This record gives sequence, structure tokens and C-alpha cells, in this order.
Amino acid sequence: MQDILKFLNGISPRDYQTKVFETCSQKNCLVILPTGMGKTLVALMLAIDRQLKFPGEKILFLAPTRPLAEQHLNYFKKHLPELFGQMELFTGKTPAEKRQELWQDADLIFSTPQCIGNDLKNNLYTLNAVSLLIEDECHRCIKNYSYTYVAQKYKEQAKNPRLLGLTASPGHDKSTVDHICKNLDIEAVEIRTRDSSDVKEYLQDLKFDIINIDFPEEFAKIRDLIKKLLDKKVEELKNRHLLFGPATKKSLLELQGRIMRTIASGNKNFNNLMGASVCAQTLKLQHCLELLETQTLYSLESYFQSLMNKAEAKESRAVQNLVKHSNFIQARTILTDLKARGIEHPKLKKLLELVNERRDKKILVFSQYRDTVTKICKEINQLGINSKVFVGQAIKDGFGLSQKEQHELLEEFGLGKIRVLVATSIGEEGLDIPEVGTVIFYEPVPSAIRKIQRAGRTARLSKGELIILLTKKTRDESYYWAAFHKEKRMHTIVNNLKDKLFLKQPKETKNLDDFKKNV
Repeated sequence: MQDILKFLNGISPRDYQTKVFETCSQKNCLVILPTGMGKTLVALMLAIDRQLKFPGEKILFLAPTRPLAEQHLNYFKKHLPELFGQMELFTGKTPAEKRQELWQDADLIFSTPQCIGNDLKNNLYTLNAVSLLIEDECHRCIKNYSYTYVAQKYKEQAKNPRLLGLTASPGHDKSTVDHICKNLDIEAVEIRTRDSSDVKEYLQDLKFDIINIDFPEEFAKIRDLIKKLLDKKVEELKNRHLLFGPATKKSLLELQGRIMRTIASGNKNFNNLMGASVCAQTLKLQHCLELLETQTLYSLESYFQSLMNKAEAKESRAVQNLVKHSNFIQARTILTDLKARGIEHPKLKKLLELVNERRDKKILVFSQYRDTVTKICKEINQLGINSKVFVGQAIKDGFGLSQKEQHELLEEFGLGKIRVLVATSIGEEGLDIPEVGTVIFYEPVPSAIRKIQRAGRTARLSKGELIILLTKKTRDESYYWAAFHKEKRMHTIVNNLKDKLFLKQPKETKNLDDFKKNV
């Protein structure tokens, strides 16, 4: 271990990071640590270890986005001696020929999986001389994602393979976790939470609060109109023998995919064509209900207007049929009246109160949709508190921030020039967002992975609080409990996996007391 420590500049591992590293140095390991608990330092120590054991071989560090890959590169540069090794960032902006040239001399390569995957398919280089493959946010290492392809090629080609998977949560489904472990040849699992015995001493107190909001009676009239129309569409899908079981967002998206594939294959019978139209309308009505119950009236109004614009442009027969239905027209009339009277979702008012009470703190607000983020940011700025929107890159018919703009915003937030950052999912995964005093979920999310990533943005270096706004008797409640139970299932699955992997070890390596200590 001393050989590793002498190469670290300006940083020392915590006890639990050292224990995790020791496992990673011996076996292909899945490391599960909440955001902000030092996964990258474990990767750095393992990279040093592999370079010492296999001088002249390479380290390949993959991350799902270019900014995150660049962030890891900068972390390594900061904490390794300047002459430790040549480090290179591979991106799609670098010509393929140049990447091929850089590969020959580089010791540590940081890249997105798509970039490396394309190069391997084009035979620009091989992975035979890579002694360590690190896959960050490895819960993405499933199905045909580039992570899976690169891992497979690495297992086929590397002379001295070692794999490290990093994530805040691998998921709540056993088959998904099994797939990740199979794709990465995982031999051991190291998991820590805020409550782990060897972690607690390093973290600050986290105050957690759920604020329940009543769903306004005025909104219920709109919900009833949309719900009745939605129920009719669901019934029609079932009568056409296309939908079986509950009409969840997931089941409807799967149905839409099946219908469109059937039509694309040439089966354009009347039932399929009508089913495609009805399914599209049903999904749009589901989205209307979600915006009404969990977001803002501004978001719903914007969505209604986008549907009207599409209908006028005759972009979609399904949308044209939807907007001329009497229930939709009535719902839109009521919404217009509410907006004229200055009424908004009570969540927004409560959020503004919470932010105003914490004017002296850095606050990170998460919300699912860009329209909601825009509205929240505008209202906070009207309180005289400097707030900025933090979103991903531009999407069709929308707005976005370039990677350079994202980086500049985070710098301003870190310096305190911006007091409140209002973020979509871009703020959840990986990016080095500065420590904040308060994290507010404008709505619960049904994903355990996203919930863990959001919550990990506070209570690391100083005391913090996590606040979740929840509208009663709406899908907010079901989303909250979905994430809660998924997180519990994830811990059960991972701990069972640890037991299973432990039992596979040779007898002479087993020490049950050590193994159970941090489970």
C-alpha cells in the first residue's frame, strides 16, 4: 500500500477506500458508492497499482459523457506526479487517425465508450496491452450499449485483464445486476452506504424531510376530464386486443414500439394503424396528467400549446384527433381560467418559501422537465436570488447548454456567484457539482439510481438537508414509494450477490468475519 500512497499528490484515502481498493487489486470488482464518497480515488489507486505491476501497459478509463471523462482526466492529473504517465482524452472531435497515433504513446486514456467502441470496430488498435479497464456509471453496461461491447473485446484481447465497475446503484432488478456482473466478469462486490460502519465518521449529518402538498380542488376538474378521456383510449386499446394489463407509461411505450415495428415490417392492417394512433394519444394524455399532478400549470399550458401547434401544422393525425375532443377543449378552458387568475401549483409556492428561507445557502433544485426548471428559475430570480437553469445540450425544438456553458455555470456556482442551480437529470450523474447545503426534489423520481444520485449532492463536507416535495393522492406518492422499495431491493440483491461470490472463492481465501464486517 505504501508504494501506492507515495504517488498520491494532495490526497489521502479514507479507511473504507483502502479496503475497497484492496479487494479491487485482487479481483474484478463492482464498487457501489453513493455520489461524493470517493469512487474516483479508488480507481486512481488501482490505476497506480496496475501500472506498477505491469509497466508499459495502459489504463483505459471510460465514462458515459465527454465532460465526465474530462473530469476524471483532470482528477488524475491533479493527484498524480506530472511524469507518472502520459494521459490522453479521446473524443469524437479528435480525428480517428490522430486517436490511433495517440493510443500508441498514451499510458492512461480517458474516453467515452462510443469512441473506443468505434475505434475497435475499425481496427485502429487493440486492447491487448491494457492492464485495467474502468467503467464509470457501469449500471449502463447492459444490452448493446457500447460499454458492453468494449468490455467484451477487452476480455477477449487483454493479456493482463482487470476490470473495475463504478456506480452509485447498479439497479433494483436481479437480472440487470446479473447482466452487469456477467458483462464485466465481476468476482467481488464492494458496497457502502451512508450508514456503513466505516463510512459514517467521514460524512456530515443529513436532515431529511418530506413535505406533503394537497392537490388543489380546482386542478381536480382538469384531471377528471383528462382521466375520462384516457380511460376511453385505454379501453379501445384493450378492445383491439393490443393492450393487456395496466396502462402504465412503460407498458404503453412498449406497446407503441411493438405496433410500430409491426407496421414497419409491412403489416399495415386497420387495427394496427388505429392502434398506433390511439396509443400515441394515450401516452400524451398520461403526460398531461403527470404535468398537472406533479409539475406546474405553466408546464401543462406549454404542452397543451405544443399539441395545438402540431395539430394546426397537421403533423400528426393522433394529435389532431386529441385536441378537438370535447374533454381536451374543456380542460384547456379551465386551465386558461386558472392561469388568468394567477393560480399555480402549490408546490411552486412552497418551493419558493423554502428557497427564500435559505437565501444564504447554496441550493440545488431537481426537476424532471425543462419547462418546469425554466419556470422555477424565473420565480426564484424574482425573489432577488441569483438562480440559473442547468440542463443538458439542446434538443429538438428546445433549449440547452453546451458543455462549455455547463462547465462555466458550475464554476460560478462553486464560487457563490449563483446561489441556486435548478437542474434536470444532467445534475444527477457524475458531474462534479460543488457541495450544496440543501437539495430539493421538486418531485420524487421512481428510479432508485436517480434518487441516490440526487441525494448524494449534499452532506458530504458539511451538514446538509434533503427535501422532497410530494403532492398527495397523485403519482408523486407512487413514484416516491417505487424508488424507496427499489433501493431496498437493490441492497438485498447486492448483498445476496456478495454471499454468492464469496462462496465461489477458494477455501483458503475465505475469512467470513472480514467478509461480513461491512455488509
